Amino acid sequence: MMARADPTNEIETSGEPKPALVDSHNHIDMPEFDEDRSECVARARSAGVLEFLLVGGMDEAHAHRRTLRIAAELGMPASAGIHPHEARLADPERYDELRELGRGRKIVAIGEIGLDFHYDHSPRPVQIEVLRKQVRLAREVGLPMIIHTREADDETSTILEEEGAAEVGGVIHCFTGGPELADRALALGFMISFSGIMTFPKAEGIREVAARVPRDRLLIETDSPFLAPIPLRGRRNEPAFVVHVAERLALVRGETVATLAPALVSNFRRLFRLETGAAGG
Repeated sequence: MMARADPTNEIETSGEPKPALVDSHNHIDMPEFDEDRSECVARARSAGVLEFLLVGGMDEAHAHRRTLRIAAELGMPASAGIHPHEARLADPERYDELRELGRGRKIVAIGEIGLDFHYDHSPRPVQIEVLRKQVRLAREVGLPMIIHTREADDETSTILEEEGAAEVGGVIHCFTGGPELADRALALGFMISFSGIMTFPKAEGIREVAARVPRDRLLIETDSPFLAPIPLRGRRNEPAFVVHVAERLALVRGETVATLAPALVSNFRRLFRLETGAAGG
């Protein structure tokens, strides 16, 4: 069970100016945040995290509708898609709703979508079919994709290549792959997003990839409430903690957060086609 964060000792919120940062992927619409969502957002902004993307999944409970409602209340952008765990639920009605959300620009991206061959909550052939259909849908509505891939790097890359994903681009979220996945994603014009995983002791391979991704293709995220970074492992993750990801990313690249932050913000706005300040509420 994730422990709720004690905000008093984890993020410095004194009067020092902080570089503006983004959390490009979180789930603060989930019930884990119902008791303190406003305070969570306030803590993030005090830490310099001014822009967010809420990522919604089309599951049995139609959780993406809750995501869209809460994002609207917070003045933040949202995405929606059929996660590989729920691929078995894909039906014409879900595709039609996703298409309409995209056409109406109620969302800024299709996702998260992809393949997860670790848990296999949906049969692999079904995951593959649903990913292909959603890449085509993203191209149809002209929106970028948020890609989840776990233990399926080659299969994911091949589908993105074969289905013309370069036409709209996207991001490999919560990157845990190797250099080949990174190279193939970059060749498609995709961005690569790093989460708290890159702070873990055994994540040296991920840090090596992070060190060489071009600056204009980098993003950071929390994937809240999951994957709290070092030094906060075991706690409920929240957007303010993306500061720790930014610090580690800057360190492995031989930069400072102050010099790296403007690129991260620019990349976020460019990928999701957000006007300046549009995501901050």
